[in-house]
Order: sequence, then structure tokens, then C-alpha cells
Amino acid sequence: MYALTYWRVAAFVWMGLVAAGLALIIARIALGKSNEWLLSANLLTLSATLYACSFINFAALIANYNVEHSFEMTGQGTELDFRYLRSLGPSAWPALDRFLEHQGRTNAASVPSYRELARLLGQDEARYRAGRENWRAWSFRDWRLLRTLDTNIPFVVPQGSETFAPGP
Repeated sequence: MYALTYWRVAAFVWMGLVAAGLALIIARIALGKSNEWLLSANLLTLSATLYACSFINFAALIANYNVEHSFEMTGQGTELDFRYLRSLGPSAWPALDRFLEHQGRTNAASVPSYRELARLLGQDEARYRAGRENWRAWSFRDWRLLRTLDTNIPFVVPQGSETFAPGP
């Protein structure tokens, strides 16, 4: 509810464009420029913003922010929404891997939801890797993600958490 989402990122970008537009209106008045200059400057600003946004992996940005600011990682804030982070796709996996690694170090991995998350992420990764066998599915972003996944520990349930028996 209070975490970073695509809508909040889009709102931030939109507010930045509105602020830039207002600054350009003030510049137009102060410099005595024409309406054509203002329109061109606004289109240039919009084009530069869209171009810059094409290089940002928003799913990874959102997942990293939400994991780093979650209640489970910091002891304050909101609880992590696993379902939403899984819906972000493969780009969110490194952040979720960090989360599971942290939970393994703090012995909270015995909670069934964390074990279930590790199991689901393992299944997701296996399906993802199977889909990348075809050379035509190659992309630079996928290559970087696979390289990151290969260097990290795979999604596994930490030792000792298999013996967890939920209470009555």
C-alpha cells in the first residue's frame, strides 16, 4: 500500500515533467521567447525524458527499493508484498534473493511464507532459463540478469528451516 509501485514512479516522472514545463514557461517570459520556442523546448524535454527512461529498469528499481525499505529488512516500515514483487518479473529476482539471504541470516526463514517464496522463485527461474535457450530470445537486459543469477546463490530454502512445524 505504501511501497514503491509503477504508478508512483510514473507520477514522479510526470511531476518532474510538469515542473520542467513550468520552469520553461518562466524562462520563456523572462527571456522574451516565442511560443514556438516554448513548444520546442517542451518537446525536447519530453523526448529526453522518454529516452532516459528507456535505459532504466523500473522493475528492478521498484523491487530494490521495496526490499531495502521493508519491515523485514529494517524493522520499520511496511511488510514486503511478495505477490506484487513476483509480478514485477525476473528483474525483481536479485532483490528477492537478497531478501531471502537476509532472512536466512536472521533465522526468520523458518516462516512458511519465506520457504514458499523460495520455492516459487526457484520454479520461476527454471521456467525463465528454459525460455532463454533459444538464441532469438536474447536481450542485453536478460543477459545481465542471467549473469547476476549465475553469480548468486540459487533460490534455496536455508538449512534448518525444513524442520519447522506450525503450531496449533
